Amino acid sequence: MKRTTLLTVVCFLLLPAAWAGGVLTNANQSAQYIRMLSRNASTDIDAVYFNPAGLIKMEDGWHFAFYSQTIFQNKTVDSQFPLLNDGLYEGEVTIPVFPTAFAVYKKNDWAFSFGLGPNSGGGTADFDRGLASFEIPISKVVPALAGLKQLDPALDVQGYNADLSFEGSSVFWGIQLGATYKVNEVLSVYGGLRYLPSTNDYSGTIRNIQVNVGGNMTPAAAFLTQTSGMLSVKSDQLAGAAQGLQPLIDNGAGSFTLDQLEQNGYIDATQRTQIEGGLMSLGYSQEQIDVLNVNQAQTGFSQTSAVLAGTATSLGEKAGDLEDKEVDTKQKGTGFTPMIGVNISPIENLNIAVRYEMKTTLKLTNETEVDDLGLFPDGAESRSDIPAVLALGVGYKAKDWLEAQLSYSRYFDDQVGWGHNVRDLAIWKDVDPTKIRNREIDHNYWELALGLQFNLSDKFAVSVGGMRSNAGIAPSWQSDFGFSNPSHTGAFGISWKLADRLTLDAGFSNTFYEDQEVTFTDPDLPDYNDIYKKTTTNVAVGLSYSIF
Repeated sequence: MKRTTLLTVVCFLLLPAAWAGGVLTNANQSAQYIRMLSRNASTDIDAVYFNPAGLIKMEDGWHFAFYSQTIFQNKTVDSQFPLLNDGLYEGEVTIPVFPTAFAVYKKNDWAFSFGLGPNSGGGTADFDRGLASFEIPISKVVPALAGLKQLDPALDVQGYNADLSFEGSSVFWGIQLGATYKVNEVLSVYGGLRYLPSTNDYSGTIRNIQVNVGGNMTPAAAFLTQTSGMLSVKSDQLAGAAQGLQPLIDNGAGSFTLDQLEQNGYIDATQRTQIEGGLMSLGYSQEQIDVLNVNQAQTGFSQTSAVLAGTATSLGEKAGDLEDKEVDTKQKGTGFTPMIGVNISPIENLNIAVRYEMKTTLKLTNETEVDDLGLFPDGAESRSDIPAVLALGVGYKAKDWLEAQLSYSRYFDDQVGWGHNVRDLAIWKDVDPTKIRNREIDHNYWELALGLQFNLSDKFAVSVGGMRSNAGIAPSWQSDFGFSNPSHTGAFGISWKLADRLTLDAGFSNTFYEDQEVTFTDPDLPDYNDIYKKTTTNVAVGLSYSIF
């Protein structure tokens, strides 16, 4: 297990987790969204994000809104790699507060808007057992050391143990400014810019790696160091034995057996016993020893000495890889997202909206405190671009008591590079780099949602919503460090007008993800599968207030 192999499995390439939206983008930007799931044609205060061209429909004056969401997400990785002690890894992502805020000033044909919220990420993922990609290289220590038993039965390595953990958090804040202009009674347009100060925090440890030797758990690094020293000594002894036979060969006795050597006075009985003992330590039987000549015995000693010397060197190098490791780093950067929008109202009570967010070029710079693994050099830069988004919406007020919105969003994930598959990096980097796959997109991520609002009175409404999402990613994209599953989401909630200018919105949504089974190859074992599972629950509440 070379250092680079073990190090790459601790490369926390977890993408900022999207709770609703594309692979990277958080679309859950309001309580109205959580209670309906379809807001692309909104003309309320949350149109700042979902349909900024529709803000012209608001009344003249100031409008403010603040929302907070509490999000729970469980991620499960069930790896069927056969050498793992336990292939089930469970991670928890908890966001107690996921805040968003909007402000609008509307006057005649103009509306100016401000938005603030986590455009990507916003949570902390905690895997207290690490992940399969951490543990697979460690699990291979056992078969890699199987040959030690042939050298000495006391060196039989039967199992392993390790304390693995990592925690990754990410938040890309979106600070948005824009202006909406009313062209005529049917058409309004919007232009804006989102500024994204972005931070990833990664910390992880690999500690207390142990191997089971003869039924006893012992620190792996210490065992390898001790065994390396022992084999080095034995290698020197065998080299000495080989060298000790050279005078006999020089004297023309290279073809003699040990019995012939003794009978002809080249060695005495004690010397013969010593040579036989050395050969027996190499695994030769007495019958084999009886027919060996001196040349063959010397070759046996020399070859085994060389093997032991190489093994001793290899174990000494591996010992350093199995010591405790730690990573503590931040990645920071900023990006800008230009945005445009159009809102069309061809007839009363019908609203058609289009929003397009351009690709965000984002470069992150490492600020590293500890990097025992050499993965995050302080000051090094990496790209984390955010794909462009096209959002379409249709809103219709069918009755005084019924409003409906249909939304479609497409995230152009194929416009950005997603890097290498992390599991492939962990397994193939030092074996065959050509086997490392790029994370690929089969088709762009899309969402289709329908939301219904039932106005029970002038002050109180209930709503429901449903959404289907399809990530469109290829199997090469998936690994335990980052996976995206097709899903269905259901939602419900309320809107309660507490006063003429104050409204409370609250919602609940639950996302049901389809399990994804992915096949991986390995240089040492048959192909195996990982199964990725996920669930997300979201509770949101918010207040909006207007000053006319």
